Amino acid sequence: MRRSLIVPLVVLLTTGGGLLAPPAAAQARLSTTNTKARNLWDKAQGQAKARDFEKAIETLNQLSQKFPSLGEPYVLKGSLLKAMGENQQAFEAYRDGLGKLPLEASRSNDYFTLGELAMSFGDYPTAAGSFKNYLKTAAKGQRNIPRAQRQLLNCDFAQKAMAAPTGIQPERLAEPLNTFRFQYFPALTADSRFLLFTGRPTLESGEDLFVSRQNKDGSMGEPTSISPAINTPYNEGAGAISGDGKTLVFASCDRPNSVGNCDLYISRRTGNTWSKPLNLGRNVNSPEWDSQPTLSADGRTLYFTSTRRGGQGQEDIYVTTLDEHNNWTPARNVGAPVNTAGKDMAPFIHASGTTLYYVTDGLVGMGGLDVYRCEQQLADGKWSAPQNLGYPLNTFENEASLFISSDNRRGFCSRSRAAVPGVKQERNRPVELFGFEVPQQVRARETSTYTQGRVYDAFTKKPIAADVQLYDLNTNELVQYVGSDAENGEYTVVLNEGRQYAMYAAADKYLMKSLSFDYSDKRAFDPLTLDIYLEPVRAGRSIVLNNLFFDVNQFELQPKSRTELNRLVGFMKQYSEVQVEVSGHTDDVGSDDDNQVLSQNRAKSVYSYLVSQGVSAQRLRYRGYGESKPLMPNDSDEHRQQNRRIELRIL
Repeated sequence: MRRSLIVPLVVLLTTGGGLLAPPAAAQARLSTTNTKARNLWDKAQGQAKARDFEKAIETLNQLSQKFPSLGEPYVLKGSLLKAMGENQQAFEAYRDGLGKLPLEASRSNDYFTLGELAMSFGDYPTAAGSFKNYLKTAAKGQRNIPRAQRQLLNCDFAQKAMAAPTGIQPERLAEPLNTFRFQYFPALTADSRFLLFTGRPTLESGEDLFVSRQNKDGSMGEPTSISPAINTPYNEGAGAISGDGKTLVFASCDRPNSVGNCDLYISRRTGNTWSKPLNLGRNVNSPEWDSQPTLSADGRTLYFTSTRRGGQGQEDIYVTTLDEHNNWTPARNVGAPVNTAGKDMAPFIHASGTTLYYVTDGLVGMGGLDVYRCEQQLADGKWSAPQNLGYPLNTFENEASLFISSDNRRGFCSRSRAAVPGVKQERNRPVELFGFEVPQQVRARETSTYTQGRVYDAFTKKPIAADVQLYDLNTNELVQYVGSDAENGEYTVVLNEGRQYAMYAAADKYLMKSLSFDYSDKRAFDPLTLDIYLEPVRAGRSIVLNNLFFDVNQFELQPKSRTELNRLVGFMKQYSEVQVEVSGHTDDVGSDDDNQVLSQNRAKSVYSYLVSQGVSAQRLRYRGYGESKPLMPNDSDEHRQQNRRIELRIL
C-alpha cells in the first residue's frame, strides 16, 4: 500500500472499525413504560448487539414514527450511524434525540459526541451548547474535559471570525486545471510562469508532480508531468520549487535505500532537463515521516514537516540551510511559538523570506487544521506569535496548504469538495485547487518582485554559468545566492520592497558585474528584465562599481559601501597577479578643478581601503578624471548620476 505524502487532507470515514462491538448507547433504557415502544426498543437493541446495524436502524425508525417524543431511539440510531461512517445522519440523529431528553449526567459522553460531530459540519452553535452540557455533566477528571474546553474556545473564535470575514471566498481554478481526482500543494515560481502541484488523476493513481505553464493571456496551460526523471512508480508529491524554478524538493515514500518511510529528495534543472533526484540524506531526513517541503526564493533554505522524535507535538516544522560548502545543515526544530503540542504541518515560506504560513490544530481556531501566519523578527530572527488567517480561508474543514505569490496579490490553496448538509458525505472526496485575491491582513510582511534575464560572455555573446548573489546593503547580509543556467544563462533573483541591494554576477576568469537596486523609497516596484554581460579578466577591460556611496561633495566612503569593498578585496585575492587602476569620475556640476580633486580623493579612498585589507600597493594605482570621461550626456539627473562613478580597470 502506498503511503500518503499529505497527512491529512481529507478526513477519511471508517466504515468497519465501529462494527467490532455494539455502541454503548445500545445498553440505555427507554423513558416510557409503553409496551409497544419497549418491545421495539428491545428488538433494536438485540439487532445492534448482533451487529445488524441496518436492521436496528429500521426498527428505531419505526419506533420514532410511532412515538416521536422519545429521544432515546434517535440517540441510539446516531451511535449506530456514526459507527457505520454515516456522520451527517449521525449528527442529525444525536441532535434531534438529545433535544428531546432532559440534561442527565449519564449522557455526558453523548453530549461530547454531538459536539464533535457538530464541529465537523461547522454547526458552531450546536457544538457550543453540546460541549457546555458535557462540562456540566461530566465527572471530575474525565479525559475529554480539556478537549471540550478547547472546543468551546474554537466555537467562540469561529463564530466571531465568520461574522467578520477576511476577504472573499476562494474560487475553484478553471480548466484545464482541476481535471484530476485529486490535486493539492500548489506552488508558483517567482515570475508566476510555472504552477507546480501534486496530482492523482484517479482514485487508484499514485501521487505525481505536475506543472502548468502560464499562457500569454495569463491563463494556465494544460498540466503535464514534470519529468520522467522525477515521476516514478513510487509516490512523488508535496513538491517545493525555488523562485527561479531551477531547484525542486519533493517527498517520496518507500524508495530503496531511503532513510525513513517518506524522505525528501532534490533535483535541479539545467535548460529543460531535471537531474536524477538525490536523497537529502540524514542531516535532513529521519527514520520517520518527512514531507511537505517549502523552499526559500534562492532554494538555499528548506522548511518541512516531520514526525521525528524529540518534537513538540505530533508533527512539527523543521528547517535546514545550505552551508558555504553547499551541504545541508542538520535540520532543527523551528520551535515555539510556531510548533505546538498539536499537528504543525504544511509550511510555506513567502518569496520575501520573512513571513511563514503553516497549518496547525494546536492553536485556537475554527476547530480543525487552520492556516496561520507569523513574521520573522529583524532583530533576532525569531518568529512572532502565529495569527489565524480567519474566515473564509479557514473553515470547519481541515485546511491543507496555502501559497501566496511573490507580489502578494494572488493566493492558492487546495480543498476537499465541501460537505453538503443532508447529503451523504463522500469517502475520499475530490480535492481541487482554488485561487483568491489576497486580503491585506493575510499578505506577507514584505512584497517581492524579481529581476531576471540571462548572463552572457561580453565577447562571444554565449550564455555562461555564473554565481548571482544579492546583498542587503544596510546589513551587509547575503540574502540570495543563485546560479545562472549553464545552457541558456537564465537567472531569477527576488527583491523585497523597502530594501536597498547590491547584486553581483561573477564567473571564473571574468570580471564581476556590480549592480544596484534601491527600493527603500517605495518607488515603482515592477519586475525587471536585465541581461548581464561579463567581461573576461583581460588587460584594458573595466567595470563600474555601482555600490560605492559618498555624501555630496565628500570623499569618505559611506558604511553601506563595505559590501562592494569586500567584494573587491576578494577579487584581488582571487586573481593575485592582476594589477588595476581605480578611477574616479564626476558629473559637470561645479568647477573643473573641484571635480578633479573630488574624483581623485574618492578613487584614493577605495585604493586606501584595499591596501588596508592586505592588497599590495604595488598592484594598485588610483586616478581622478573629474568630468572629462562621461558615460552619458550631462542633460538629466539620471545621466549625471551615471557619470558620478568609480571604475576598476585591468592594467
